[in-house]
Amino acid sequence: HQQLTGVAMSESNFTPTQADLHNYFDYKDGVLYWKISKKCVNKGGIAGHVDYSRPYVRITINRQKHLAHRLIYMMFHGSMPKIIDHINGNPSDNRLCNLRLADRSLNMQNQRRARSDSATGVLGVRKNGSGYRAEIRVGGKRINLGTYPTTELAHIAYVEAKRKHHEGCTI
Repeated sequence: HQQLTGVAMSESNFTPTQADLHNYFDYKDGVLYWKISKKCVNKGGIAGHVDYSRPYVRITINRQKHLAHRLIYMMFHGSMPKIIDHINGNPSDNRLCNLRLADRSLNMQNQRRARSDSATGVLGVRKNGSGYRAEIRVGGKRINLGTYPTTELAHIAYVEAKRKHHEGCTI
């Protein structure tokens, strides 16, 4: 296996330690910069790249891809949690103040866009006859917020309810 900073890595699923991360990177305003030079790595260069299919910054260490927000969180908090939420909803904004520990529910509450398979393309809105129904999930239960003549009005109702019922919502 490739070596970084002189330490041989024998495991195929290498997870860097907090100390490793401080040895590999400098952090400034949500961006990691390499502290080392090696083959394709330039000391002082920005670490990683944005994966445009899912706009997260990915960084390769010892042939293993890691999400930058997870590395940054671990670098400053010492643990690698399963879920980290980008508070402002921008998955490329890895400033420490924009990252928070989350469970799946909290992370979903901060969702800002409809899924790609959504028929309306609007978060919290479904087609209902000649109108559009706004719905929200609270505590695992679906709540009907009413039917509206436009997707815009239904979405407004959804966002109001989201702000009221979802503690993780930042919109």
